[in-house]
Amino acid sequence: MLSGVGVVAMLGLAGCGRKAETKTDPEVPAGPPEGSLEWAIAGSWRAADRSRDVWRHPLETLRFFGLQPDMTVVEFWPGSGWYTEILAPYLHEGKGTYYAAGFATGPGADPAQIALNANFERRFSADERLYGEVQFSQFGATTGPVCPAGEADMVLFMRNIHAWMAAGIAEKAFADAHAALRPGGTLGIEQHRLAPDQDQDPAAANGYVQEAFVKQLAAEAGFIFVAASEVNANEDDTKDHPFGVETLPPRLATAAPGSPPDPTFDNAKYREIGESDRMTLKFRKPE
Repeated sequence: MLSGVGVVAMLGLAGCGRKAETKTDPEVPAGPPEGSLEWAIAGSWRAADRSRDVWRHPLETLRFFGLQPDMTVVEFWPGSGWYTEILAPYLHEGKGTYYAAGFATGPGADPAQIALNANFERRFSADERLYGEVQFSQFGATTGPVCPAGEADMVLFMRNIHAWMAAGIAEKAFADAHAALRPGGTLGIEQHRLAPDQDQDPAAANGYVQEAFVKQLAAEAGFIFVAASEVNANEDDTKDHPFGVETLPPRLATAAPGSPPDPTFDNAKYREIGESDRMTLKFRKPE
């Protein structure tokens, strides 16, 4: 007969033969590496903008252009900063430089553009820890260089060429981009695309531009065409909307420019189409 001590000893030995059970927490999926392009796109600071990623494809677009973290990049007319929210943090982390060539604010400038510029500069100079030291310049009919000549590795025109055609400054935009780029530098273009069989309005009042016309402007400025991507194509876009491209998301215009919104206008089918069909083109400044 075993004593109490012997029973305890045997139970202890039996316990030694079992593998200790340990409770482990479930693995938390790791986010993109800090400083990566994926990290910048997934950033919490652009939560309000991420819903449009499904239409604008920022990762695929910027990879197609060849963006690298240590580049000097100039974005012409960044507007309210949709791409700035990606580019500025990414380039800041990679020791690159971001130039925002905003609207010209000289005599006779559009008050709305002046206000947009002021809001943009205030927003992106308020948090250098995230955005770095954004370089602010301007582009317009009478502006000077958007950055020191030959300093930029990449220049971006993101859905603006139609506006420059309307203002009569499209040729100047390409010339200024050429001057800004180093030899071998890249010009990346995203632009609402007019069908080849549709007539090109010289002022691009509906917001759409023929791909051949963009290529012509680039060639006349001295650029070499490199490649095209269909990453931002939308075959559902018929390009015959009552208020031009602004009829589509994100604007969803319900009346012509200068007119008050029409609450009776049904934009359901335009929501279904989604954002515009766009060309995505890459050009190079010769070595």
